[in-house]
Amino acid sequence: MLLAELEIRHSRAVVPTRRVALGLHWLPAEPAPGPGGVLLGGLVAYHAGAIDDELLVDLLGLMDDLESGRRIPQPRLRHRFQTDVVGLDRSRHKLVAVGEETVFQLDDHGPAIPQVLGAVYAVRNLPPEARPVVFDVLRRALRWDGAIDAELVNYLRDRRGIGLPWRGLPTDIRWALRLLGFEPESDPEEDDVRRRFRLLLREVHPDHGAESEGAGQRILELTEARRILLA
Repeated sequence: MLLAELEIRHSRAVVPTRRVALGLHWLPAEPAPGPGGVLLGGLVAYHAGAIDDELLVDLLGLMDDLESGRRIPQPRLRHRFQTDVVGLDRSRHKLVAVGEETVFQLDDHGPAIPQVLGAVYAVRNLPPEARPVVFDVLRRALRWDGAIDAELVNYLRDRRGIGLPWRGLPTDIRWALRLLGFEPESDPEEDDVRRRFRLLLREVHPDHGAESEGAGQRILELTEARRILLA
């Protein structure tokens, strides 16, 4: 039985332009994240390993802009998002029920970045009350390093991420405090969180002399810790 479906249109491999658009889609998101949010999260988790450090930082910024309702200048992540689908290739992704199991059916013939961008932009088509939950699902999907299977489905459905460690630590306030260098039982002011984040970001960013290898993951962790403490 079909639970959710997303069609992403993207430039063909032989075409030099980089474009992405949304095709037909059915993304139920009630109760949030719903099957639609799980499908989007699974698609992001599947392609997360193909996103390099520079694009990962840009992707997190794009998600923040979309969630905040800001104007989105184009292109983003080197791809232009558009509504016209003429001449574009198509990738179809589904979430289906097979017996009692929920299964991802992801089309893997297209490049990774347009698929991730399609999933991120698709959140704007969900009901407003579901969008914050699904954006959280996508951020947690970027941290997934396991198989695209039933365990991932459970992880994405669980809004708290209970029981799934990130680098051996629970993804919660205690983890965020520790990562940003605060005492475990402290309650830092918002300005202190932002100031500490900016300081640590400079220390790990390649533009300021840090090692390039692994920088994207370190920046992702700092960004997630800031988000948790400012929520």
